[in-house]
Amino acid sequence: MAKMLAVLRRKRQTRRYQRSVYLLPSMFTVGTLFCGYACIVFAMGGEYATAAKFIGVATVLDVLDGRIARLAGAASKFGGEFDSLADVISFGVAPAVLVFAWGLEGRLGLAVGFLYLTATALRLARFNVQSENPDKRYFVGMPSPAAAGVLVATVFAWPDGFGIPQAPVVALAVVIVPALMMVSRIRFRAFGALTLRPRSSFLVLLQFALLIAAIAVQPERVLFVMAYSYLASGPIGFVVGRLRKPPTARRGGSGGHSTTELPTRKTGDTMGLRI
Repeated sequence: MAKMLAVLRRKRQTRRYQRSVYLLPSMFTVGTLFCGYACIVFAMGGEYATAAKFIGVATVLDVLDGRIARLAGAASKFGGEFDSLADVISFGVAPAVLVFAWGLEGRLGLAVGFLYLTATALRLARFNVQSENPDKRYFVGMPSPAAAGVLVATVFAWPDGFGIPQAPVVALAVVIVPALMMVSRIRFRAFGALTLRPRSSFLVLLQFALLIAAIAVQPERVLFVMAYSYLASGPIGFVVGRLRKPPTARRGGSGGHSTTELPTRKTGDTMGLRI
């Protein structure tokens, strides 16, 4: 009887542990959702720099969400759908509202903000229906957290606006370009593939230490450079790749039509971000 009770107790504890493991990634998703909501609230109050910081925190939580789900084997269809819905708010609605309150003007600004939101939703929807692809080094289209990073890095660097007469036009470009990159077929490097590949784990830690130190010293400039460097990496890589292809490959061989297609993938980025 005592052995049977011990077995039942162990089974109950195992079920509780499994339930906790499956809930943990969703808790990080709730945190991502809260950061998007907080960004909207602070943007409506005119505290643009504070609102931008919440999107940065949301990106970190989104990374941890995916990482923990894979490491713990707790990935589920519910978690994936919940994460996508949270990302629409945190990396679509919140940045659009933030930039509209910060620098967009009139009906044109309203339309451009809605364009960005729609591009984010389409990007996430395309991710959810993509077929599996073994090449995990690339995204097809710019990831939505990275696109949101371009918007919030700009706001964080100039919370009081650009201070030039052409500021509304520049703000429109800041929103339109990442939106187009999200729905494009241009390949962007996965975040994990961007890091250096030293043989020693000590050097990996040193890389992260240097990055954290740089952000701590000049957060506005470093984050701005990181966001726009990644934005430019896709078009630059596309142009370089086209120039490196032999003429026959660009013409598609004897048929005169290109038969090459950019690969698609189903796994998100290697850092756990939903795209």
